[in-house]
Amino acid sequence: MTASPSLRKIRFIIEPKQVIEGAGVRLRRSFSADPSNPFDPFLLFDHFGFQNPVQGPIAGFPTHPHRGIETVTYMLRGFIRHRDSLGNVDTIGPGDIQWMTAGGGILHEEMPRQDEAGLVDGFQLWVNLPAAQKMLPPRYQGVTADTIPTVERDGVLVRIVAGEFEGVRGPVMKIAAQPLYLDITLQPGATVTLPIPAGHSALAYLFEGEAVFGTDDPDESFLVPAVHLIAFEDGDQLRVQAVPSDGGLSLSKPAAQGKPDSHARFMVFAGAPFREPVVPYGPFVMNTREEIMQAFRELQDGTFVKNSAI
Repeated sequence: MTASPSLRKIRFIIEPKQVIEGAGVRLRRSFSADPSNPFDPFLLFDHFGFQNPVQGPIAGFPTHPHRGIETVTYMLRGFIRHRDSLGNVDTIGPGDIQWMTAGGGILHEEMPRQDEAGLVDGFQLWVNLPAAQKMLPPRYQGVTADTIPTVERDGVLVRIVAGEFEGVRGPVMKIAAQPLYLDITLQPGATVTLPIPAGHSALAYLFEGEAVFGTDDPDESFLVPAVHLIAFEDGDQLRVQAVPSDGGLSLSKPAAQGKPDSHARFMVFAGAPFREPVVPYGPFVMNTREEIMQAFRELQDGTFVKNSAI
């Protein structure tokens, strides 16, 4: 007999903290790489808004190394110019994404350019690589907005970057974590239910409006306003409902009160955990301290990048 699908309960809700990285970039950071690896296979999630609020001269991320991870940059507004040691030179704009597999070592830079309103806004996610793939040759996947498929129905709009939703697959392929990476907009009152394999980690980042996350039990349903990250317990479905325009929801545990009249927009990312030791240090995430030290030795002696086109 097949068991009924189980809705994922909320594990906890995170309010991002402001940090400064790169050449003075102000970020909203929900979590960063840590040996406890609580969101395996996801290591870090940042929401950057270079000029919102205004923070002086435009800043960015000059040339720096990565090893052992994948970096995923998704743009909402403005542009990022990418250049790396494989020879890739690319500019990504609103709705574009770059999925860079650092593997055994890559050098790259990410420099912003404002839109007409003076804004640069987007996200960066770090995804771990399993030990067997940490030293493979690096790879770059640049995906433009017009090649990202969408599914739209009943007040729900889903952009599918990686993984599958309602039989539609995203363009990012061959990623070890088997990720689901979605950009979802809900009109007031609309509901979306996402199948997610049991055992996979699942997170949502609400950055516009507010929505209800949780199960059918009012004690396990939470009204969450932007800007928050929601981590979920295990299960095989994730459900989100935007608040109806008349505010017609009764919840015993609102995370916060807000105006019940706006749409909701959020990212969802889920993936298969590797359940391996994690040793993070700056731009490197490896499995042992010795591997981290080796990366620094190679940087010093000029042997870090082994697949360079420039």
